[in-house]
Amino acid sequence: MGNEIRGTTLLLLNIFLGLGTFIQILDTSIANVAIPYIAGSLSVSPDQGTWVITSFSASNAVVLPLTGWLSDYFGRVKLFVYSVILFAIASFLCGFSSSLPMLIFFRVLQGAVAGSLIPLSQSLILLNNPPEKQGSALGFWAMIVIVAPVVGPILGGYITEVYTWPWIFYINVPIGLISALGTWFILKDHESAIKRDPIDWFGLFLLCLGVGSLQIMLDKGKDLDWFESNVIIALTVVALVSLTYFIFWNYFARYPIVDFKFFADRNFTLGTIVGTLGFLLFFAATVVIPLWLQTEQNYTAYWAGVAVAPIGIVPVLFSSFVGKNLNRVDVRAVSALSFLIFGFSYLYFANFTTDVSLQHIMLARLYQGIALTIFFIPIVQITLTDIPKEKYASASGIFNFIRILIGSGFGTSLSITLWSRLEIFHHSRLTEVATTYNPLTAQFYELMQAAGFKTGVIDRILDRGIEQQAYMLATNDIMWVAAWLSFCMVPIPFLCKKVQQARSPTAATSGAH
Repeated sequence: MGNEIRGTTLLLLNIFLGLGTFIQILDTSIANVAIPYIAGSLSVSPDQGTWVITSFSASNAVVLPLTGWLSDYFGRVKLFVYSVILFAIASFLCGFSSSLPMLIFFRVLQGAVAGSLIPLSQSLILLNNPPEKQGSALGFWAMIVIVAPVVGPILGGYITEVYTWPWIFYINVPIGLISALGTWFILKDHESAIKRDPIDWFGLFLLCLGVGSLQIMLDKGKDLDWFESNVIIALTVVALVSLTYFIFWNYFARYPIVDFKFFADRNFTLGTIVGTLGFLLFFAATVVIPLWLQTEQNYTAYWAGVAVAPIGIVPVLFSSFVGKNLNRVDVRAVSALSFLIFGFSYLYFANFTTDVSLQHIMLARLYQGIALTIFFIPIVQITLTDIPKEKYASASGIFNFIRILIGSGFGTSLSITLWSRLEIFHHSRLTEVATTYNPLTAQFYELMQAAGFKTGVIDRILDRGIEQQAYMLATNDIMWVAAWLSFCMVPIPFLCKKVQQARSPTAATSGAH
């Protein structure tokens, strides 16, 4: 059936499916910069306002691994269309909210209905494109996945400043309706087979409890000082017990809601590990760099967005080209090359000083964009090459669940915590050196006193300078770690079986309909 959709109709289908993915990924990052405005508008503290992010992430993470079971129960096309429409409705209700509990409730709903959109859109794009178009289509989809998190903070900052925060949710409504109606019009007669096994309610409860607790722990850990907080300890214990019990329960269940048999395939297991670690390193840089620019380099939110934006330029221009031509090369080598480029781009950034120019920061992000363009598509092909077409949505859901939970969620929390701890370390070391017994420090005080500054003011200026240098050194340390871990990842793709193009996901799904 995929071969029946051609020409302009196929192009429109890819765009409609892409829009559904775009608004979901965009919404995971667009609200971040609006938290101070939301908190002020609803008369709550910024710490309370962060529940707007946590509530969405937790419910989204719970639904992701259920994609396969949900698509069997409702049908892939219906599930995608229903999810996008409900996402648009939930987005409108989020913007309409007049209190924080009301907003959090609708964010939970919004995250839940959006949970299946990423794997479903990926699956539907590949299943409904002919073999010669599947590489380009996958590249187009990968471009959306890569660019949306970069665009989110910039767009969110602009909308919040020029208009008001509810509009970061309202913009999802027309885009979602266009995506849902366009997809339904083209694919309404192309539905997948329905398979409605009995629901394992206890397994579903364990999964929701475990994943929800884990996501909240990752999101709130940095705010509550991790394991110094009884709340974080309790969430960790609940997540650990629930997920451990769920794994055993689900394995022996007659009708499991998550299929773990995919991990028996070497390429799926190694590809998931490589993809997750790659995204963890990527998100570490993506989170720390704008934070450092705004807090220590006096960049506004807009200019911090401009500084990091070049990472999206290369994927926009070349993702489709890369996807189209991957069948000409060994995708394992391309994946290894991406880690090599990532490593050198992180090394380049690790040598920056506080005097670094905007142009050098943009150049470093451009290098990372080159690596990102040839990273995601090969990893997807390596991971899903041996997965049967009828299991593709389920496998993609598990792959994206692990990638997002660990790569994005854990990567974000880990990088911010590590950045703060490293700053404390460097600050203490620099303070030990910058004493009045140091000739350079004594000379600095003499020059500042000669210029008319009082001792208290000089102390504050010196401490501010030490803090700025400490955060710069902390940023450099994270980039060094990311660089060497990237270099260590270079040989791992070659442990996977070589992807035979006739068995790659793009080819394996060509006869789906």
